[in-house]
Amino acid sequence: MNTAKSFDISKHIVWEAYLCVKRNKGAAGVDDVSIAEFEENLKDNLYTLWNRMSSGTYFPPPVRMVEIPKKDGGKRQLGIPTVTDRIAQMVAKIYLEPKLELLFYEDSYGYRPNKSAHDAIGKARERCWQYQWVIDLDIQAFFDNLDHDLLMRAIRKHTQCKWLLLYIERWLKASIKLADGQIQERIKGTPQGGVVSPLLANLFLHYAFDAWMQREYRNNPYERYADDIIVHCKTEAEANALKVAIERRLENCKLRLHPNKTQIMYCKSGNQVKECANRYFDFLGYTFRPRMVKSKEGRFFTSFSPAISKKASNAIRQSMKEWKLQSQPYKSINDIANWINPKLRGWYNYYGKYHKTAMYPIFSLLNQKLAKWARGKYKKLKGHPTRAGHWLGKIAKRESNLFVHWQLGIRPSAGQ
Repeated sequence: MNTAKSFDISKHIVWEAYLCVKRNKGAAGVDDVSIAEFEENLKDNLYTLWNRMSSGTYFPPPVRMVEIPKKDGGKRQLGIPTVTDRIAQMVAKIYLEPKLELLFYEDSYGYRPNKSAHDAIGKARERCWQYQWVIDLDIQAFFDNLDHDLLMRAIRKHTQCKWLLLYIERWLKASIKLADGQIQERIKGTPQGGVVSPLLANLFLHYAFDAWMQREYRNNPYERYADDIIVHCKTEAEANALKVAIERRLENCKLRLHPNKTQIMYCKSGNQVKECANRYFDFLGYTFRPRMVKSKEGRFFTSFSPAISKKASNAIRQSMKEWKLQSQPYKSINDIANWINPKLRGWYNYYGKYHKTAMYPIFSLLNQKLAKWARGKYKKLKGHPTRAGHWLGKIAKRESNLFVHWQLGIRPSAGQ
């Protein structure tokens, strides 16, 4: 009996891919099978996946499409593959990513090993001090419009592995299941939410943008995090000319700059700067704009620097509102702390990296909400904001590590 497989795929890599998917968690796909349910028959499920991938008979099921709200009020489509398909995509990523990492440039930061959004933000801040003008690029619906033929041409430049080429093409063409149950075929794009999608997006933009910039505009540095891109220029005229060139380049790659969201900004630091309407831009949840800072010598000056954006701040406030703390008097203050501290820590670790004092009003608002919760829990505090503030302040003094923001010194005071 011939048991040879068409493709040589390691069972060990399938197991490693499963562990990665488990760590990343995620919702169920169109089959409604969660990770926990997949694990109920783990050995057989992984063997079946390996067997099908190795024999060339694996076909990805439709991707479940959900809409999530964007900070600008719009909707973003997020594709959720099944657990099995996420593992299959992770297998491909494990094989392909090391090859492509050798290709990618330093200023590509998104979804890459040992790189982070903070790295991109820090480099953008540094370059805003060196260059007076910025182009804030917005590629319209990039993940939805990515051209399959151009992408496959790029992939074939870096691998001749038949099973990788076969399955990547199948993933690109996999249909979409909408919320109403309708099945939609896909002729372009790669769904946000797919395991392999960020790697494919980076490869596409490596050729569509990064390599082109290195070749044609080497003196204009940039930071790219997936399809979020900031480009630096010396003069306004240079920025205007480069914007036109980038627009033309992306159109040749069947992409389009958003006509309203792509903007040119003036970003010179110092106290002697010219008046200009466009003096701020958002990048990865931070707003870059002129801010008054104090030098080591005690001198105040204007620096073009990042801090948490208004959109991100409003999103955090909305999340805090949705907690409805005042409606949960049955919880103890320790229960509240254990519940919200992971969220607070995540917000502070990300948005507190630069100009952390911009987050203090958010945490002060949280103290007010905690005091309001206390007034609802304890009869002696009901209708007495000052007394509730004193009560919470005493706890903060006694247990300063109870909440993440208390550890930072943002504690309640009387009157809250």
